Amino acid sequence: MHQEVAHLGHVELLTPRPDESMTFFTDVLGLEVTQRQGQSVFLRAWGDYERHTLKLTEAPTAGVGHTAWRAMSPEALERRAAVLAQNGHGLGWIDGDAGHGKSYQFHDPDGHLMELYYETEWYEPEAQLKPFLKNQPQRYTGRGAAVRRLDHINMLCAAVTPNREFMADYLGFKLREHIILDDGTEAGAWISVTPLVHDIAYTLDATRARGRLHHLAWATDTREEVLRAADICLEHNVFIETGPSKHAVTHGFFLYMYEPGGNRIEIFSGGYLIFAPDWRPIVWNQQERARGQAWGLKLPHSFHTYGTPHVDIAEVELLDIPVVGVE
Repeated sequence: MHQEVAHLGHVELLTPRPDESMTFFTDVLGLEVTQRQGQSVFLRAWGDYERHTLKLTEAPTAGVGHTAWRAMSPEALERRAAVLAQNGHGLGWIDGDAGHGKSYQFHDPDGHLMELYYETEWYEPEAQLKPFLKNQPQRYTGRGAAVRRLDHINMLCAAVTPNREFMADYLGFKLREHIILDDGTEAGAWISVTPLVHDIAYTLDATRARGRLHHLAWATDTREEVLRAADICLEHNVFIETGPSKHAVTHGFFLYMYEPGGNRIEIFSGGYLIFAPDWRPIVWNQQERARGQAWGLKLPHSFHTYGTPHVDIAEVELLDIPVVGVE
């Protein structure tokens, strides 16, 4: 399959505390508000070329409303929509949303709502945000962590392999790294259509729930900015779950926190880029991943159990996932 999906376009994040969540995204992460519509606010990072990359929507519970992928062309959009529809995975066309044209909606095997679109509005900054460098979408404000761009999303799922294969077969995603446990279970997979190690990852949900979010990540240029973000979180009383530290998978320098609505957010820097057309996926075994992150940090147990929407772990039978340390 020729590449027909260009990149992660935007994500709709749901929050039961919209005012507090918006303050987090504007003052802590440093995003800019571009539009308000109904119960939603649209935001962007200073390095994103599209008008918005985050749609923040008031809802009874936290989680992801939908994840949107931009197609390579109008023709690619039509082709992918036809394939999804013919194989019973499509939900149908919608007229579009703020900042983009018509889109085709579908579910992955775990039930995460996604869409494909092509027509989009390139961001045109107002005078106070117009950059000096014309090849930069927006002026760098330096507010909060001043994250540069939306980077990736990590989904919790009941089974990794069906989701990974679905994204490969129908959308052309390539496997970059994955974890295979001693019993053959695929515990995590990092896949992409861009040179990034992952545009999306799927990891096992220990609660056995379906369709939940693990985290949404924004990128910075340097590790120092991630360290600065940790201090900013401290000053804003934002709960830091783990980090700063370095992942073994992806090499990324990371900081994980919970925004006020309950969604896990990552600030991410580094990682490596893949240019090889014949890339050989990296396979991590259970013993290797049990060693923890690159410098030995063990991620907390909540990394397997906490996601949004929230599941009360006292009321469910948890899946025994022996690997503590997935990305």
